[in-house]
Amino acid sequence: MKLIVGLGNPGKKYDGTRHNTGFMCLDAIAEAFSVDITNKKFDGLYTKFKYHGEDIILLKPQTYMNNSGLSVIQTMKYFKIDVDDLLVIYDDMDLPVGKLRLRESGSAGGHNGVKSIIAHVGTKNFKRIRVGISKIPHCDVVNYVLGHFSPVEYPQIKEGIDNCVKAVECYIEKDFNSASNVFNERKK
Repeated sequence: MKLIVGLGNPGKKYDGTRHNTGFMCLDAIAEAFSVDITNKKFDGLYTKFKYHGEDIILLKPQTYMNNSGLSVIQTMKYFKIDVDDLLVIYDDMDLPVGKLRLRESGSAGGHNGVKSIIAHVGTKNFKRIRVGISKIPHCDVVNYVLGHFSPVEYPQIKEGIDNCVKAVECYIEKDFNSASNVFNERKK
């Protein structure tokens, strides 16, 4: 059983914001698998389905970003999911808009949602897909991440979300290393 978590903030006012890129990716994944993320439990919205003979859970924590770990650990305990089967998808200001970086572990990198998951799960050794939202030098970080993508950025983030869906499909069908080899953005 695999748990795939998309990070974001609940509520209409956060829809489409940079910080909700994880939610946007999870919605696109749900659409690709023809499922709805509507079950309410574990301080989140989730769905469970089978793909290639494997149980898959998609989770959108509804705790607000800084407390995402509460929802994740509740779900992991209930379904008895090992940390090796946890994949977290979230926004990353250190990557260009729409670019992906897949990693099997790492620090929170200043991301409070990831920091909360590390604190609750008790390890930084879990899979993640970071989706670039870029950053503007000398701008207020909170206003930036809670802002919407510009018309120029929209096609870039759409492509990133589409690639994230493909990376998740590859992860489920093959393994995380295969997905990393295909979808990791290489530095040039």
